[in-house]
Amino acid sequence: MKIYNNPNRKDWSKILARPTFESKALEEKVTGILKDIKTFGDIAVKRFTTQFDQVTLGTSKVTIEEMEEAIANVSAELKAAIQQAKSNIEAFHLAQKEPVQIVETMPGVKCWRKSVGIDKVGLYIPGGTAPLFSTILMLGIPAKIAGCQEVVLCTPPGKNGKVNPAILFTAHLVGVTKIFKIGGVQAIGAMAYGTETVPKVYKIFGPGNQYVTAAKQVVQRDGLAIDMPAGPSEVMVVADSSANPAFVAADLLSQAEHGADSQVVLVATNKTVVDAVQKELAIQLAPLPRREFAAKALENSCTIINDNVFDVVDIINEYAPEHLILSIEAAAGVANDITNAGSVFIGHYSPESVGDYASGTNHTLPTNGFARAYSGVSLDSFCKKITFQELSKEGLKNIGKTVELMAEAEELMAHARAVSIRLASL
Repeated sequence: MKIYNNPNRKDWSKILARPTFESKALEEKVTGILKDIKTFGDIAVKRFTTQFDQVTLGTSKVTIEEMEEAIANVSAELKAAIQQAKSNIEAFHLAQKEPVQIVETMPGVKCWRKSVGIDKVGLYIPGGTAPLFSTILMLGIPAKIAGCQEVVLCTPPGKNGKVNPAILFTAHLVGVTKIFKIGGVQAIGAMAYGTETVPKVYKIFGPGNQYVTAAKQVVQRDGLAIDMPAGPSEVMVVADSSANPAFVAADLLSQAEHGADSQVVLVATNKTVVDAVQKELAIQLAPLPRREFAAKALENSCTIINDNVFDVVDIINEYAPEHLILSIEAAAGVANDITNAGSVFIGHYSPESVGDYASGTNHTLPTNGFARAYSGVSLDSFCKKITFQELSKEGLKNIGKTVELMAEAEELMAHARAVSIRLASL
């Protein structure tokens, strides 16, 4: 990790820049794949699955037999853990339901808003280098609570042509039954445009690599809704002398192991903290199964030393991290001043991992600075908000003149007429 000691404020944006890639070439490649899928449907999906996943499938749809085999192959201990996570995530998202509130804005004029589940949603579950079955909980649970009528799930197959058993068990647990062994750009295309076997959806959810992220952005321009531009994972850890260096190193590595394009940032109050964390990073990195991914991510990451709490808050809000861990004494106070972050973990005993799996909050979060304007996935992400109004005769009399005057001032006489013709009938 590159170390910057009290860098000048004007250099922050450059220091905090995310890893970049050639966007034009990437988008051209992704657009070509999507065009083929839109034109040729299942044939194109099968061809790209063979090309990118090195497996040729007879059918992409997961069968009942495959589901039953997978459920049997998941250990009782893991099933119990997933069930516990499901309970916590359900509790947090159920609390987000809003009752319908009828507001009488003036006598005889009633207005209200109602949440309605999006009819058809698609869930993308990464499964290439790591089978992210936890993402099914994060997306499938709010989809069901929201009342989405059709939930389609796509996830890449392994070299054996099968889906990781934990993914299928979790999908079964949350009630998702339309599951397809399709990964990457071809999965996004299949759900966006529909094929002979994959239903077309109205909104696509789920994280992914830069290809998946680019594909989601391309189909969004075609008019399909997406949750957010969620790309490679990232974390910012703020640590002072009260922090446990081993905890901090573990938190940094927990994000770095996602992939070489992940980014981790350490903001420390002094060099002593940095030195201690660096030692722990070396110790903890060596035995990691995914140490090559983590090591590469660390190369693209940085450490900033700054002991001014106001500067630290500004650095956080400038970066707008997907995950923010406040491993400092004044964690609660600093947390109150955060305006740009996907999810915040307060104190020494709140590792980001709990949010990834089981605390209850959603782990599908905005990356790449999009936390400045985007929220993470929630129950609202799966709903439309429809407004209603109902006027009595008295209500129309009370509001009619206001509407007529405003419509006439805008020279929209038919608008005014729609009111005046009713008033005349009264």
